Amino acid sequence: MKNLKNALLLKQLYLLKQLGYNYTSLSLFKEDKSFIDLPNTLKKLQEQANECHLCQLSKSRNRVVFGSGNPNADIMFVGEAPSSTEDSTGKAFDGRSGEMLTKMVENVLKIQREDIYVTNIVKCKPINNSKPNATQAHTCQAYLQKEIELIKPKIVVALGEVAYHYLSGDDTELSKIRGNIYKKDKYTLISTYHPTHLLRNPSDKKYVFEDLKSIKELL
Repeated sequence: MKNLKNALLLKQLYLLKQLGYNYTSLSLFKEDKSFIDLPNTLKKLQEQANECHLCQLSKSRNRVVFGSGNPNADIMFVGEAPSSTEDSTGKAFDGRSGEMLTKMVENVLKIQREDIYVTNIVKCKPINNSKPNATQAHTCQAYLQKEIELIKPKIVVALGEVAYHYLSGDDTELSKIRGNIYKKDKYTLISTYHPTHLLRNPSDKKYVFEDLKSIKELL
């Protein structure tokens, strides 16, 4: 959140400078909450994210990929970053990984895809499909935190090691902690393999099946 606030403040200062303002006041800066607070609706939050240029990923993206799904979902799935397909369509978990996620949700959890909410740690595709670095993840973190605050899911599923790391602060290997249940302040966090991982490693589907059964019991 702090990185986003600083970046938004810097953006405002540059705009004021272009308008002819000079920075001559020696008074201490007092945080203007009306400026740095994020919108309180998903629609407005997405509009702000669509205009975001606070990190280098904005320079190479085609489209911002904001979260989508049921705004009152009991369960939220969080991946690490948009794929090339998602970067083209602007839809989270589109393409083959999205098809895999839909099968996971509908066949095991017995929930329709439109009844869940899906999003990513960062909203823009990293260059060469690399993992988002700490600066990129932390700059975008406020958007994700606001999504969680507005949707109020009972369960947040971290899809993949990167998503789990930034949601929990724990850098333990996913193979050692997947399926474990962690009680957060306002929701339960559980991690499992990303659908893209399953496309490359179909033998790991059995582990995801086990994790989804645990999630079903929680629901």
